[in-house]
Amino acid sequence: MATTPLMPKATAVWLVENTALSFDQIADFCKLHPLEVKAIADGDAAQGIKGLDPVLTGQLTREEIQKAEKDHDLRLHISDPKVRLPEQKKKKGPRYTPVSRRQDRPNAILWLVRNHPELKDAAIMRLVGTTKSTIQGIRDRTHWNAAQLQPLDPVTLGLCSQIDLDFEVQRAAKEKPVPADAGATLLPAAVTTAAAEAKAEAEQTSKKPADELNVDAVFAKLKQLGGKQDDKGE
Repeated sequence: MATTPLMPKATAVWLVENTALSFDQIADFCKLHPLEVKAIADGDAAQGIKGLDPVLTGQLTREEIQKAEKDHDLRLHISDPKVRLPEQKKKKGPRYTPVSRRQDRPNAILWLVRNHPELKDAAIMRLVGTTKSTIQGIRDRTHWNAAQLQPLDPVTLGLCSQIDLDFEVQRAAKEKPVPADAGATLLPAAVTTAAAEAKAEAEQTSKKPADELNVDAVFAKLKQLGGKQDDKGE
């Protein structure tokens, strides 16, 4: 039994426009990210995609949709197809990008390089279906159209899904852990205050004997001067 509907984004467009299902329900059924479904509802994603009625394609029933509209905790399930189609083997290699979207790939690569520098070239190739030389040219600003490029979210452009992007970012974070010795950090205020007070007390203690000696020396000097004056008077 299939777990993903035919043309998931087109199905999501139809469900957003024609039902009262929640974003989570639609995302779970179409295997999309809830934020991607919200972007479809806001008109920021899937622009120009015609909705596909899952009832006409036999993937859902009208009764099941109505039940799910009343209970947003209910999850939709794809109906068992009447005709069995052979499963297609997933081909290894870069992601296929439609011809109409290929001119947007450099902008998406620039966005990924700036916002997720932890991603390796292989991860970017999997997300937007590009080549290593193109990625390197955008990193080095040697791309033939570097001056005109603008960073654009590949999810918004429809080059990859939010789930795929999150997966690659999480995997990159696991492969590149934060080093244990990340450098000097600020000490707590209590520690720095206590150290300052201790230093001040030490300075005062060291000054006290010198002050006392100075006072004694002054009195001794005054006595000497007084004695000399008495001798002169006699």
